[in-house]
Amino acid sequence: MTPGSRRRRPDRGLVRPYVVTEGRACPTRNTLDLVTLLIAADDLPLTGLNPEKRRLMELCRPGALSVAEVAGHLSLPVSVVKVLIADLMDSGHIVTRAAIPSAQPSDARILQEVLDGLRSLL
Repeated sequence: MTPGSRRRRPDRGLVRPYVVTEGRACPTRNTLDLVTLLIAADDLPLTGLNPEKRRLMELCRPGALSVAEVAGHLSLPVSVVKVLIADLMDSGHIVTRAAIPSAQPSDARILQEVLDGLRSLL
């Protein structure tokens, strides 16, 4: 680097995350996790939404996406995306669904058969 020249930092976005969330660090709802599915309401207009919320809605309109997927597409931290999602839930723009729970066999017999099968492989 020569004297008087500056090294340019790569732009990480024009708007800081605290501006996107209007200075809020916590969402109004604590029910969101990384695998919560987001479904956009089709009948509500996008007018009046900031660019990040509008983009979030556009991402979710074709089908359900998880919180983690939306954060990746928007290139924003998950904590920021959760604040945006909570705002959109409050306004009725987004509906959430829990991810499909993993299968948990309740029958001890099935678990024993699986264990016996694994032991037979050794």
